[in-house]
Amino acid sequence: MYPQPKLLSAEPKLAEWTTHVKRSVLRDMIAVVSKPGILSFAGGLPAPDLFPCDSFSDAVAHVMSSDALALQYRPPYEPLKAQIVELMRMRGVECSTRQIFITTGAQQALAVLAQMLLDPHGTVAAERIVYTGLQQAVAPMSPRFLSIETDLQSGMDVDQLRRALAGGERPAFLYTVPEAHNPLGVSLSPAKRHQLIAVAREYGLPIIEDDPYGLLSYDGAAPDALRSLDETFVFYLGSFSKIIAPALRVGWIVAPEAMVPKLTVVKEAADLETSALMQRAISAWLAAGHLAPHLALLRREYGARRDAMLAALRRHFPANATWTEPEAGMFVWVELPQAFDTGALFERALAEEQVAFIPGHAFAVGGQGARNCLRLNFSNATVDQINHGIERLGRVIG
Repeated sequence: MYPQPKLLSAEPKLAEWTTHVKRSVLRDMIAVVSKPGILSFAGGLPAPDLFPCDSFSDAVAHVMSSDALALQYRPPYEPLKAQIVELMRMRGVECSTRQIFITTGAQQALAVLAQMLLDPHGTVAAERIVYTGLQQAVAPMSPRFLSIETDLQSGMDVDQLRRALAGGERPAFLYTVPEAHNPLGVSLSPAKRHQLIAVAREYGLPIIEDDPYGLLSYDGAAPDALRSLDETFVFYLGSFSKIIAPALRVGWIVAPEAMVPKLTVVKEAADLETSALMQRAISAWLAAGHLAPHLALLRREYGARRDAMLAALRRHFPANATWTEPEAGMFVWVELPQAFDTGALFERALAEEQVAFIPGHAFAVGGQGARNCLRLNFSNATVDQINHGIERLGRVIG
């Protein structure tokens, strides 16, 4: 019998960055509030009752009956790329199919771009209150964050960004959601859009423009995307998750054509390619003319839900509370007086009124700040649920 070797370690050694990474507070909370009986304004979810189930089923059936290779390894689907070019025109962007890079959702697009632009321990510029998926996407590079403040009326403080760059800061990129910011609900003003592009050109700063809500505007057409102002420094992220359904997991990047081969190499290491079946099914659905009426439905229904939430907040929240009034998207950001701790309020709201939201600190870079704030989602609740839920939440706030 051979002697048993002495174990050097009881478990595999993981990469250093994984010792600090944690599941986002937001994801943990959504898991808690998904239990039956909870009226939730927590998730960033589109309404399942508005999913185009019948027409999309027809699109899938058409693809399956006409193209067996839809189940095979396949390169990006050129007809879908051409349709995305048309979608981009709706956002004021002129581009070619050679600049369209298909991804497995916008989250993968963000991760791929972060890998391509960011060196380990580099710097990322982002608003201090930011979409949590950014922090997850860049975690393997263990970056430092350059945090920028946001005005709840006009968006990012571009002057603060300019001062930081003039003082020697050189972030690898700036991440922003200019239209219907998640979680703040504010849109970047037209003047600030032009100022931001001028700053990017002056300092050679790449901008990752995340635009999941640009086609979900409720008070007229949204301003054109940042990408419409610059083709060199702005990388545009788009997705079918909010305008068709999240489970499709198909998104895209609009990037300089010369960057696409590098993006391809990075993406192939993760998943080789995005589902050929879903690409073809989405293309068939678009070709059948379903998008325009579906967007009209979403804008009408989500607009009504937004209006119901804003009216309910005026009725049931204290006079010293303030909130954003989003022109697009899915979220209202509420600020309570500084004495409030919305983390503790979250626990009370669940226990006493079975209603949920996301506390503001879940979105703060490093988890610091926004302790008196909360994010409310209005897209995934009916008008009646919104009225009842905001009344119940108002009782907890007092």
